[in-house]
Amino acid sequence: MDIADSDPTRRTAGQYARETVMRLRMRTLVALGVLAVATALLGRGFGLHDARFLGSEVVLLTSIFAILRYVVPLVERRDRGASGEEHVGGLLDELEDSGWEVIHDASLGRGNVDHILIGPAGVFTVETKSHGGPIRVGRLHGALLSQAQAQRKAIERVTGVTVEPLLVFSRAWVDRPLARRKGVRVVPARMLLGYLNRRQPVLSRAEIGRAHSLVVSALLESGQRRPVASDRWRLIR
Repeated sequence: MDIADSDPTRRTAGQYARETVMRLRMRTLVALGVLAVATALLGRGFGLHDARFLGSEVVLLTSIFAILRYVVPLVERRDRGASGEEHVGGLLDELEDSGWEVIHDASLGRGNVDHILIGPAGVFTVETKSHGGPIRVGRLHGALLSQAQAQRKAIERVTGVTVEPLLVFSRAWVDRPLARRKGVRVVPARMLLGYLNRRQPVLSRAEIGRAHSLVVSALLESGQRRPVASDRWRLIR
């Protein structure tokens, strides 16, 4: 078992997203390789003018078109999402020297939380989005806000502490930075650390340790099950 799976505090920012990108790329290459080899064998065995060879060529060309049209854009979106999580995770790791506990890529069994922060200023969930700008807070899709709120409720159930959900855009321009929409604070990545560092302390060191232990125990109990297509917390990147 990978040490990051047995210890949820050792997972890196964007680990699940990055692993998904690698799997998609590998499966795409394998599929193309199998089709190319099969086409070559048919051509060699039956001749270049045989209907079976010509049919396999059509299948190969159709597959290449479908991959370029649908799979490549999907991989690119997932890659941007992974990069966004890695960027925001790197920023959050800087808080550890100030008494914060940072957990990346956490799953309680019903969805993925990009980052969980527990520190003097309280407990926060961070959902990272890699959309390009501009982002208008008043027009944010309801699914994004529902996703952030679902994560907040899950961590509140675990810790018994009030949690603030943050929706962080890793590279977009936000028209009203730090504004709240339906209880979710919208933060550009460049303002994230400043916002957290300005917050007044509300938790003692003992309370931070207790909340962190409860989250880690919940993650271990869930077995770090990764999200699937039917999960309620949709991975919208």
